[in-house]
Amino acid sequence: MVLLQLDPFLNELTSMFEKSKEKGSVWVTLKRSSLKSKLQKRKLSSAGESIEYRCLIRATDAKKTISTSVGAKDHQRFQASYATILKAHMTALKKRERKDRKKSTEAEKKEGTSTTTKPKKL
Repeated sequence: MVLLQLDPFLNELTSMFEKSKEKGSVWVTLKRSSLKSKLQKRKLSSAGESIEYRCLIRATDAKKTISTSVGAKDHQRFQASYATILKAHMTALKKRERKDRKKSTEAEKKEGTSTTTKPKKL
């Protein structure tokens, strides 16, 4: 697995989104990782040293896969850039059709008042 630096990863991600604009999908996965083997983790934990976890990010468009690793120091900068890219390329999504709540509640009130009217006592 080849890990890209942050800026080349973001550039490749942008090009993936642009290529899949008309047809296709881009999958992005985020995972906590220490990038060490289990044996190395056991040695560090037995020695009492803390393990630095990073965020492993992979993106694929079924033809090409790219990945990067983000540390705690670079997390804020990466997250801001990633959010900007996502906002710019979410234009292909369709808006969800919502029912008008006012019309449905008015209809319920009309039905409820005519059927639940109580006769007056004399």
